[in-house]
Amino acid sequence: MAVPVPLPLPLLLLGVFAVPGGCSYPSPHSLRYFYTAVSEPGPGLPQFTVVGYLDDQLFFHFDSEVKQAQPRAPWIQAEGPEYWDRQTWIAKGWQEAFNGNVRIAMERYNQSGGLHAFQYMYGCELRADGGTGGFRQYGYNGRDFLSYDTLTHAWVAPSKEAEITKGKMEADRHLSQQQRDYLEKKCVEWLQKYLSYGNETLQRRERPAVRVTGRDAPGGPTTLSCRAHGFYPRDIAVTWLRKGESREQETWRGGVLPNGDGTYHAWATVEIDPQERGLYRCRVEHESLAKPLDTAWEPPSRSAPLPALIGAVAGAALLAGTVGFVLWRRRRSGKTGAIDTPAQ
Repeated sequence: MAVPVPLPLPLLLLGVFAVPGGCSYPSPHSLRYFYTAVSEPGPGLPQFTVVGYLDDQLFFHFDSEVKQAQPRAPWIQAEGPEYWDRQTWIAKGWQEAFNGNVRIAMERYNQSGGLHAFQYMYGCELRADGGTGGFRQYGYNGRDFLSYDTLTHAWVAPSKEAEITKGKMEADRHLSQQQRDYLEKKCVEWLQKYLSYGNETLQRRERPAVRVTGRDAPGGPTTLSCRAHGFYPRDIAVTWLRKGESREQETWRGGVLPNGDGTYHAWATVEIDPQERGLYRCRVEHESLAKPLDTAWEPPSRSAPLPALIGAVAGAALLAGTVGFVLWRRRRSGKTGAIDTPAQ
């Protein structure tokens, strides 16, 4: 039986909308959807999952266990019940197709069992300079399977197993034009619409709290650690300076990680001569700051309470379990085992 080919989530609503006059988006923004199907589901790992992100904020979720499209951000509830019923119907169609795609991919790679994942990511971005861009990628078991080059409008297949799919996509010129129009126009329109919904949340600015600590190694160097907490948006620069000069090559960095309250934290460390503590400053640059914030190490006070970082760590674990799904949809076509791409 043929699998119905649903429209991508952002195209489900019909009609034309306008972004309210006077709205501007000086910061870069993105709209991304991630699809994942696995061959062997288990506790905490549904067979099929779809998540949607506006910038770094999760706003849409569907999985094969809950079987219901769910809003994950207050602002997306501007859409009514009919929207979510429609999303559920569409996602169930994707689920059937993706489950078939996992089996086809396993056949292509001569795999008979084990845990395997087929993923799809697509979306667009609105850059700070007003430019736009789109992306569409397919993956299998954590590696690139197929990707779309927005400059040449060609598909790139890094392995022979993906050549069949590449050929099918390039042969369907109507589908190719639809996908191109979506990335260049439709997706950007939906991105702007969702920004109008979530403007208050996404346009907020929260200053980082910065703390510098030191740890001495017996007979060895001192490690200075600079931690920035509670900032939003995500982009931040944490740099170590010695006498005002950057020590980039000597700096070790952690990733920018989410907190449970929607803010972020980041850190950077540097090893120094213990006699040079006074020469170093941690510089933090962020949109919420009118000018760079320089912080030096100070000996800890016995009466000063240490800030609790438990919430930050817990928040990072939460998002790490959500993100990571990016893949595509395919379906079995005839006896050739070809993987089909979704019509836009």
